[in-house]
Amino acid sequence: MKIFDKILIMKTSRLIRLVFIATIGIFMLSFSNKTMAQQKNQMVRLAKIQVDPAQLVEYSAALKEQMTTAIRMEPGVLTYYAVADKSNPSHITILEIYADTAAYKAHIETAHFKKYKETVQHMVKSLELIDVNLIAFARKPDM
Repeated sequence: MKIFDKILIMKTSRLIRLVFIATIGIFMLSFSNKTMAQQKNQMVRLAKIQVDPAQLVEYSAALKEQMTTAIRMEPGVLTYYAVADKSNPSHITILEIYADTAAYKAHIETAHFKKYKETVQHMVKSLELIDVNLIAFARKPDM
């Protein structure tokens, strides 16, 4: 192979790498912009719930069933995190993220949500719903 051919191959290889890197950069930028636009439309809510301590096991089972069904069946239900206060486990906070307000409105009309509400109505002592704005998040890539 002539030296000229080797130089041409090296330059072509560099150009391909540069084009590849630029393409990946543009893709990542558009993904980030798309993600930011989607987050602006999301409905994020905290539900603060006080449960009758004597019925906490039954409440937790009903909540888990509702959450897993909603995530599995409803594309607009994006995230649920339910946590209990360590010092008072009957105080539960749920972080809920929906694709948008329409997804939330559709969610509360589903049979599984109505079943949950009916099941827990006598277990819940108080409920406070707080709409919030997601200002930042961080997570491991595979989480």
